[in-house]
Amino acid sequence: MSLLEDPMHPGEVLKELYLDPLDMGAIAFARRLDVPRTRIERLIKGTTGITPDTALRLARVFKTTPAYWVNLQTNYDLALAAKEIDVSDIEPLVAA
Repeated sequence: MSLLEDPMHPGEVLKELYLDPLDMGAIAFARRLDVPRTRIERLIKGTTGITPDTALRLARVFKTTPAYWVNLQTNYDLALAAKEIDVSDIEPLVAA
């Protein structure tokens, strides 16, 4: 599957692309962001998602945009929903 069909959880992106190369653990990173360590631990484990607050903090520390982090979460959520929700019985509207 492609990343668009099966995107990584934003916490996995955070860990693999950002924290691992910096050799930084969840506790040290949580201190850096001034958030509870459990927020970062749950995010990395994939048990919680990116909130606007977290997106703003991640954007600041990594010089990205909050939209980058929110979009990662949205893409992940949509991919999960597409696997669970059947919309095949809904007929598209057609303009008259």
